[in-house]
Amino acid sequence: MSLLSVRNLVIDYAKTRALDGADLELAQGETVGLVGESGSGKSTLGSAVGRLLPRSALRTEGEVVLAGEPVFDLPPGRLRHLRKRHLGFVFQDPIASLNPTMRVGAQLRLVLGRGGDVGFHLGRVRLDDARVTRAYPHQLSGGMAQRVAIAMAMATSPELLVADEPTAALDSQVREEVSDMVFSLAAEAGTSILWLSHDLPAVARRCDRVAVMYGGRVVENGPAREVLGNPVHPYTAALAGASPAAAAHGTRLEPVPGRPPVLTGPAPGCAFAPRCPFAVERCEHERPEPVRVRDQHVLCHRAEELADQRVPEVTA
Repeated sequence: MSLLSVRNLVIDYAKTRALDGADLELAQGETVGLVGESGSGKSTLGSAVGRLLPRSALRTEGEVVLAGEPVFDLPPGRLRHLRKRHLGFVFQDPIASLNPTMRVGAQLRLVLGRGGDVGFHLGRVRLDDARVTRAYPHQLSGGMAQRVAIAMAMATSPELLVADEPTAALDSQVREEVSDMVFSLAAEAGTSILWLSHDLPAVARRCDRVAVMYGGRVVENGPAREVLGNPVHPYTAALAGASPAAAAHGTRLEPVPGRPPVLTGPAPGCAFAPRCPFAVERCEHERPEPVRVRDQHVLCHRAEELADQRVPEVTA
């Protein structure tokens, strides 16, 4: 049984469709990287896991099941219990994710409850200086604030940690330290990770599986090494080929041509068709259904034909 199951999820913001029938499965103890261009639906899917979407968001179809609980159908009390017991979140902006009016120690005590050892949990993220406990978020560096957010998210050993670009605002050295910390703490606790990222080499290095999003759907899903090293979907291949890690020294990078779609309703066919060099007539008006090619599940009408197309492997 999956820890997390997202089935045919459709989310609309006013006249814009953010998710257009997204599907995703995540098992206990698994680490899954969710990748794709900005606007592909990653953050909306991550927020939907805990029903943390803004009020303007409307679920029109589909479901999210976490630890056997239908997230969108739970009353407020059971939803709070589900979040507290099963979920942890780490967001991109560490300062904005913390309460600016409360000291760090007070915020962590709210998570731990009476008798919780604040010092122990800050020590786990290498913030064992007593001054951090007394500090307000604005008095911390970005890296320190993100470590506090990680300590809060992991304090209750959640079953699933959703990390939405948690290192994007940090410099390269701190980024590696913070990433190591998240995956190390999760491994100790047996916590599954849904890691939303643009950093393909980091995802390839750290995640068991990769799900590639485009146009509000997961278009390719499978083992990280296969998806990023031997992709089947033309979008995955273009995305991996545009990664600096995949290019030989002195090679000019080729960006993915065109622009991501802005959907106002269900895509009539394949959302990637206008940008795809392999598109045929049916791609414009027939929505692709998932097919299995090797170890990947792919949304592409020509997946089996294109299975031998290769790009340089994305590595660390």
